[in-house]
Amino acid sequence: MPPKSRSTSTPDVPERIVDIDVEQEMQGAFLEYAYSVIYSRALPDARDGLKPVQRRILYMMQDMGLIPARAHVKSARVVGEVMGKLHPHGDVAIYDALVRQAQAFTMRLPLIDGHGNFGSLDAGPAAQRYTEARMAPAALLMTTGLDENVVDFVPNYDDRLKEPGVLPAAFPNLLVNGASGIAVGMATNMPPHNLVEVVNAAKHLIKHPDADLPALMRFIPGPDFPTGGRIVGLEGIKDAYASGRGTFRTRATVRIEKIGRRQGIVVTELPYGVGPERLVEKIADNVKNKRLQGIADVTDLSDRKNGMRLVVEIKNGFVPEAVLEQLYRLTPMEETFGINNVALVQGQPRTLGLKELLEVFIGHRLDVVRRRTQFRLDKALDRLHLVDGLLIAIVDIDEVIAIVRSSDDAGAALSRLMERFSLSENQGRYILDMQLRRLTRFSRIELEREQAELQATIADLRSILEDEGKLRTLVSDELGQVAADHGTPRRTVLLTSSGPATGAAAATQLEIADDPCWVLLSSTGLLARTSSAEPLETEGRRARHDLVVAAAPATARGDIGVVTSAGRLVKVSVLELPTLPPTAGRPNLSGGTSVKEFVTFGKGERALTIVPLAVAGVEDPDDPGFAMATATGVVKRVVPEPLGNKPEVEVIALKDVTARQKDEVVAAVGLTSGEEDLVFITSDAQLLRFSASLVRPQGRGAAGMAGIKLSAGARVVSMTAVAPDAVDPVVVTVAGDSAGGASQVGSAKVTPLSEYPSKGRATGGVRCHRFARGEDTLLLAWAGPSPAEAATSTGAAVALPGPQGRRDGSGTALDKPVAAVAGPPTT
Repeated sequence: MPPKSRSTSTPDVPERIVDIDVEQEMQGAFLEYAYSVIYSRALPDARDGLKPVQRRILYMMQDMGLIPARAHVKSARVVGEVMGKLHPHGDVAIYDALVRQAQAFTMRLPLIDGHGNFGSLDAGPAAQRYTEARMAPAALLMTTGLDENVVDFVPNYDDRLKEPGVLPAAFPNLLVNGASGIAVGMATNMPPHNLVEVVNAAKHLIKHPDADLPALMRFIPGPDFPTGGRIVGLEGIKDAYASGRGTFRTRATVRIEKIGRRQGIVVTELPYGVGPERLVEKIADNVKNKRLQGIADVTDLSDRKNGMRLVVEIKNGFVPEAVLEQLYRLTPMEETFGINNVALVQGQPRTLGLKELLEVFIGHRLDVVRRRTQFRLDKALDRLHLVDGLLIAIVDIDEVIAIVRSSDDAGAALSRLMERFSLSENQGRYILDMQLRRLTRFSRIELEREQAELQATIADLRSILEDEGKLRTLVSDELGQVAADHGTPRRTVLLTSSGPATGAAAATQLEIADDPCWVLLSSTGLLARTSSAEPLETEGRRARHDLVVAAAPATARGDIGVVTSAGRLVKVSVLELPTLPPTAGRPNLSGGTSVKEFVTFGKGERALTIVPLAVAGVEDPDDPGFAMATATGVVKRVVPEPLGNKPEVEVIALKDVTARQKDEVVAAVGLTSGEEDLVFITSDAQLLRFSASLVRPQGRGAAGMAGIKLSAGARVVSMTAVAPDAVDPVVVTVAGDSAGGASQVGSAKVTPLSEYPSKGRATGGVRCHRFARGEDTLLLAWAGPSPAEAATSTGAAVALPGPQGRRDGSGTALDKPVAAVAGPPTT
């Protein structure tokens, strides 16, 4: 017989049945679940811009010591630490959050440095056991100061550990990197922005708390996606910045090129979140369904070296602009982005406008810096207290030793020291623990120096805590340093209308007034246009991150020409250039776009200057055109002719220097009157100055005429035009070793141009620089109005020496290599 089953009920405990209302139970459970999702999972905190899982990942990576200077570790190890100690959820969700923070195409300023396959716009990442990760430099800005009591710590899920409720966040991460998440009954979708623009707006709001939205939008004109692209129509952005909700359209960055015998549309940037495979598939489906016409082939030539290059070949007989409009309408080459700025403020979800987002961050940062200052003040006071006690002990060290030796135990010695020298308990214990080597006379000098330093530090820290203005200035300065260290130029171009973003830009031109403006070219190769024809800053050409080396007048719907070292004049539509925000100071070219986006350069070819182009049917007999100089000493003046539909023309016939090498254009300058002095400077430090009127204008096919007579082995390194009314013109020469390369530091000399006499064209000139030991060539030279300013290849400022009277003197050693020199604009 089978055994009898035993009852699992306990007879001594009576059953307890509770009647509940199902509707109330469901409501309560749903509200608890909704609150948990909103607060603990889906929405970011408005202060540090992070969801709890993202915050826990960064905190745990810092706790593990995974700083940028350390080696990568397996992502699975990070996920395990986060899941085991702080985040009691699935490892898939944690790894997805880690991956997103490492993707450069998702985050404008990635917080994690990933090693391995972290996915693409079309494919997911490799498994966490294959990839490795560590903190990116920007992540340190999020966590620095956690050991200084700058934020409150809260218990983890099992109350065994502590975790920060928010990170210190030294930059507005929520605006810079954006956020997306779906909670219960609400969602957030915030676009990324440019770090430099956001910091400038935050600094303005710190200084002017009553600033309105238009004032802030002068600094933040719109989102800036890591994948670039273009935003068309800014009204939705204004709505979103005002109310927290709005929509706008993003478009791919394209240009129309000649592809073999056909015309082609080349896509170099896609809308945020759109991958090339998805786009190719959508184009193929529309061609198969005969909704798209005129497309012969689609080829994806993207790679890691050259970036994205998707080529859409157009069938003969079809207008590329018309096909492009179909692509915008039927494929993800144009997408809509909906802004919904929902974030947690003091634990409550709120929809925030631009000013509110900045105010929450600034309030958080002020609190962090205030708490950090108080922490450092307390540490300095504690240390000063101990140092004061040590100094008392060293003065009467013999008596201290006698008291210690005659005491029965440490407790008695402590009591007697406190009573004899009026010490606190901490001071007494510290003296008892003091090492004998600290009893020397030199130790007393060191202690007195430390005492003075601590007193000065305490005074500075107290002044910050007592003066709100100093505190706000400190926060503003720290933000500025973050932007200087981690800021990058704007990638997304903002267009005020929805016309096609091509060279023709026909629809856009009908909506945008053809107002006068200036087109600027920077020393780092950025192009941008101003919002008006107001004269440029006259105190210098230094922009906020590099130099303006050329400025050309134009109109918003017109064209300008880019002159290259290969002797080409390439037409660029002004409408396609980003517009610089109005500024009372020098132009900020950080929002410019690289000239490489508009001009395809050959090997070794580079942009030299920009010039205005003639308009068909409009003749200007007084137009002096522009002048060019080649490496072999040839000079040529060209008066631009209307290019019509030609995208580019050759403006000089370059001769062969050797069987394998052609001459190249080394300098090109726009002329305003034709009476300027052309200043040639050669590699062997010869300077020739003659009037531009001695060079007659020639047609595009001409080879030019003799400009300067060169000695054997010399070449022209610079040719500039100096107007007769130029203010205190100077000559800047930078000398170095011909075998040292262009990156060497070298020495510089600044000399008044008046020291050099005018001579005839095609002569040899006079010496302008005496080479010191180790120097045998001029690396760079420039002549123009004062004050002259210099910059490195990255746009950083380089201090030049003051002018000297000797035209053939030696230079002064520099602290950085110079890549460009410019003076004030001549507008």
